[in-house]
Amino acid sequence: MANLAPTFVSPPSGSCGGSLRTSRISAIKLQGRETEQTHLNLGSSYRKKQGLRSNASKETPGLMQGNRTDEYKTAEQTGGYDSFNEMKQRFLTFKEKKYLENLELYRRLAESQAPEFMVIACADSRVCPSVILGLEPGEAFMVRNVANLVPPYESGPSETNAALEFAVNSLKVKNILVIGHSCCGGIHALMSMENADGDNSSSFIRNWVIVGKNARLSTKEAASHLSFDQQCRHCEKESVNHSLLNLLTYPWIEEQVMRGNLSLHGGYYDFVDCTFEKWTLDYYKTISRGNEDVIAVKGRSFWS
Repeated sequence: MANLAPTFVSPPSGSCGGSLRTSRISAIKLQGRETEQTHLNLGSSYRKKQGLRSNASKETPGLMQGNRTDEYKTAEQTGGYDSFNEMKQRFLTFKEKKYLENLELYRRLAESQAPEFMVIACADSRVCPSVILGLEPGEAFMVRNVANLVPPYESGPSETNAALEFAVNSLKVKNILVIGHSCCGGIHALMSMENADGDNSSSFIRNWVIVGKNARLSTKEAASHLSFDQQCRHCEKESVNHSLLNLLTYPWIEEQVMRGNLSLHGGYYDFVDCTFEKWTLDYYKTISRGNEDVIAVKGRSFWS
């Protein structure tokens, strides 16, 4: 598989690039969204189940308690292994080896937090920023979502931009780091779409990863001659750069970047060979390229 650096291609008209300019003039009105409703038909089978539950509720409390306990064990145990007991032991080890040995630190954190970083990473269970980057409690305000995407300002409220608002305006973080990673299922779903335009899909995943459609388009333009897996790898990095551009569509983020109070960084974690690539958005070179909105980076480094 070719190891490709992301190409910094101009997003098409109407993309996050256009909103980059608009955000300097005035705030963008949040657009309403249409919601889809799923109608459930409650048939006879449902009523029968309800009847069974009603009869079961007449059983003695002790019997019902026993049933709930059995169900609880079944859900937590696999082949006699209690996963929550293991989690309990890990917590107790943390308390003994970390919390109690650093009690002064945790008492300070109980009063307030002042993290230097905000990290936006993927929800993938194989990508844990606190572990791979050694981040300790209080060092990074963190949000994780499918494919580590940042929606543009005009997309409206989401848990990601709510976290951004708090981190930048209240916590005054100095750095925002967006981390992409290898073998990303969200990017694979994005690249697998036949139509990247809205089609009123009921899929939550599709309606979320469509945020990265500009990265998909630029990847198709630059890497169409490559295999699908290579295109996905390319897009994993490209989507990070488009998320950095999307960050600049938030007026209060761009203002802090312009003042030198905030830096925007991209990262890429390859867990296949355990390497990490990091770069920083060059704000003034990025905005000096007219209407192209091609990202410029500086300070690229490779950790291996």
